[in-house]
Amino acid sequence: MSRSLLLRLTPFISARIRYNQRLLSSALDRAPSEAQEAVHMTDDCIRRMKELQASVEDKMLRLSVETGGCSGFQYVFLLDDKTNADDRVFEKDGVKLVVDKISYDFVKGATVDYVEELIRSAFLVTSNPSAVGGCSCKSSFMVK
Repeated sequence: MSRSLLLRLTPFISARIRYNQRLLSSALDRAPSEAQEAVHMTDDCIRRMKELQASVEDKMLRLSVETGGCSGFQYVFLLDDKTNADDRVFEKDGVKLVVDKISYDFVKGATVDYVEELIRSAFLVTSNPSAVGGCSCKSSFMVK
């Protein structure tokens, strides 16, 4: 390449590099953070799991989503002692919440709570950004 051609192309190349850098940095700003995509546990959820772990060691709370329920999908909670290769594990204060790969897409950013009411005591998903509605018992939901 001749030197004069190189001198003429340099401003265009550097402008293109700056443009690409702006695109990449704006994409990083828009990308959801890991904290936003985590499945959160309330203090009541952690307290109850610690109580359960006192009687049965090495148990984790497993959250999964199945078809069914009043609104199309329903939450299922189980106590589990093993994880699978495709599971996501969320840990807080020594308590582990396990979510399988398929269910995770339905519960990203959700909050799991433990509630004690007159008619039942249960783990519940109290808020779920992926849900647009659900039944009053909070065990089933509709997705966006």
